[in-house]
Amino acid sequence: MKYLSEWDQWKRYSSKSWERFIEKAREMTTHLELWREDIRSIEGKFGTGIQSYFSFLRFLVLLNLVIFLIIFMLVLLPVLLTRYKITNSSFVLIPSKGADIQCTVYPISSSGLIYFYSYIIDLLSGTGFLEDTCLFYGHYTMDGVKFQNFIYDLPLAYVLSTVAYLALSLLWIVKRSVEGFKSNLIRSEEHFQSYCNKIFAGWDFCITNRGMADLRHSSLRYELRADLEEERIRQKIAERTSEETIRIYSLRLFLNCIVLAVLAACFYAIYRATIFSQEHMKKEIDKMVFGENLLILYLPSIVITLANFITPIIFAKIIHYEDYSPGFEIRLTILRCVFMRLATICVLVFTLGSEITSCDNYSCELCGYNQKLYPCWETQVGQEMYKLMIFDLIIILAVTLFVDFPRKFLVTYCSSWKLFRCWGQQEFAIPDNVLGIVYGQTICWIGAFFSPLLPAVATLKFIIIFYVKEISLLYTCRPSPRQFRASNSNFFFLLVLLIGLCLAIIPLTISMTRIPSSKACGPFTNFNTTWEVVPKMVSTFPSSLQSLVHGITSEAFAVPFFMIICLVMFYFIALAGAHQRVVVQLREQLSLESRDKRYLIQKLTEAQRDMRNRLD
Repeated sequence: MKYLSEWDQWKRYSSKSWERFIEKAREMTTHLELWREDIRSIEGKFGTGIQSYFSFLRFLVLLNLVIFLIIFMLVLLPVLLTRYKITNSSFVLIPSKGADIQCTVYPISSSGLIYFYSYIIDLLSGTGFLEDTCLFYGHYTMDGVKFQNFIYDLPLAYVLSTVAYLALSLLWIVKRSVEGFKSNLIRSEEHFQSYCNKIFAGWDFCITNRGMADLRHSSLRYELRADLEEERIRQKIAERTSEETIRIYSLRLFLNCIVLAVLAACFYAIYRATIFSQEHMKKEIDKMVFGENLLILYLPSIVITLANFITPIIFAKIIHYEDYSPGFEIRLTILRCVFMRLATICVLVFTLGSEITSCDNYSCELCGYNQKLYPCWETQVGQEMYKLMIFDLIIILAVTLFVDFPRKFLVTYCSSWKLFRCWGQQEFAIPDNVLGIVYGQTICWIGAFFSPLLPAVATLKFIIIFYVKEISLLYTCRPSPRQFRASNSNFFFLLVLLIGLCLAIIPLTISMTRIPSSKACGPFTNFNTTWEVVPKMVSTFPSSLQSLVHGITSEAFAVPFFMIICLVMFYFIALAGAHQRVVVQLREQLSLESRDKRYLIQKLTEAQRDMRNRLD
C-alpha cells in the first residue's frame, strides 16, 4: 500500500469497505427471510426434497406479492385516490363512439331480499355483491384519471401492468432456473465427488447451537440416503438381464397406456361438464332450487378440482410399479400431472372463449361477442378463475382436516386392526403438492387480467397452504423411505412453473388481441380490442420514434434478429461443449497425476526398504 498514491489507496480501501458492507448486508438479509427457521427445521426432519417444496412455495408467495404491488400501484391506487377524494382528481369518462346501445347494456342483479346462504355463494363464486367491486375487471369502467397537471391513461396502465407482471415472472423464474441448472451441472458431474463433499466438507463449523447441529446432522443423513438410493437403482439397472429388461419395458408400456386413458377420461369429463354448465346458464338461475343453482354454477370447478385430486393419487400408485429412481419418479409424475392439470385450464378457458365468440343472433354479430349471455365477459372469466382458486383452497383444507388427521388418529390408536396397519401413516407426496401450487399460480397468471386483485387472493391462499402443509407434515406425515434430491427438484419445479407461465400467456394474448372487448364495462369500452391502446399510444410519439417502433416490430427486423439469436445460441452451446471437454481433460490429468504420485510414493518406499536391507 505504501507504493500506491493516496488516491489509489483510498479507492482500494473504499472497495474493500464496500465489499465488507455488502457481505454484512447479505448476512442480515438472511435473518429476514420469510419462514427461515420453519424451512430449516423441515429440512432437518424430512430432508432437502420436502424442504425444496416449502422453499418453492415461499418463492411463489413473494412473486404474487410483487405482482399485486405492480397492479395496485398502476391500476388500483389512482382509482382509490380519486374515488375517496384523497387527491384533487376526477374520473375521465369518454362516451362510446360507434357502439350500439344494445352492446352497452350490463344488467347487474338487484339486491332485494337476500338469504344468508346467498352471501356464502357470492363469496365463493365472486357474484352478487362482489361482482361490482375492485376485485373484477368490470369495476374499472373509466377512461382515465384527471389530476391537476396531467391525465392518467388507465387503459394503458391496465395493459402495461399485465405485460409487466408477466415479464417479471418470466425473468424471475428464468434467473432462478439458471442458478438451479448450474448447481445441477456441478453436482451431477461426479458421484464420488458428491460423496466426498458431503462427508468431508458438508459440516458447517460455525454452528454452535445443539438444536441446529442436530438439524444439520439429519439433513446430511437424508442427503446421503438419497445418494445411496440412487446408486442402488443405477446398480440394479446395470445388473438387469435381457428378460428382465423386456419385462420392465413391457410393464411400463402397459402402465403408460393406462395413464393416457386416465388423462383422456379427465379431459372428456371436464369438456362435457363445461358444455353442460354453459348450456344451462341460459336458463333463469333464479328459478332454480338452491342445490341445482349451486351445481350449475360450480360444475366445471367441481369436476376440475376432483380430477386434480384423484389423478395424482392414481399416478402415484402406478409409478411405484415402473421401477424408476426417486428423482426420476418425481419428474415423471409431475410431467403426467402437469399435462392433466394445465390442460384442464385450457379446456375451460378455450370452451369459454368459443362460447363468448359464438354468435347466433343479430345483437351478437353487432357487438362481436355473445352480449346476451356475456354482457361483461371479462368479469365472468375472472369469476371462473376466482372460483377455481377458492375451490382448490377448500379441497386442500378439507383433505387435511377430514382425511389426513383422521388417518393419523386411526393408524396411531387403532394399530391393532390389520386394515389400519396396512393403510399406514401418510407420506408427503411431493409431486402432488408441487403441481397443486403450480396449478394455482397458473390460474393467478391467467386471472390477474380479469380480476386485478386475484394475486392478493393467491398470496393469502399460499400463506394458508404453507401453514396447513407444515402442520400436516409435522403431525400426520412420516419421512418417506425413498429419499429425494433437492438439487434436481428445485430446477424441475421451476421448469414446470415456466411451462405454466407459457400456457397462461396464450389465452391472455388471444383475449387481448382477438376477442372484442366488452362495450358495457371495463376501461376498454372505446377500443375494439384491448391491445389497440398500444398502437394509439405509439401514434402519439414523434415521427422518428414511430418509425423506429414500427421497424422493430416488423418482419424485416424479426427475421434477422431471430437468426442472430440462433447464431449466438449456437456459439454458446459450442463454447459450453468446449469447456466441458476441457473439464474432462483436466479431470483425466488430475487422475493421471494422482496415479503418478502413487507410483512415485511406491517406488520411494521400495527404495527406502532396499536401503534398509542393505544397511542391515
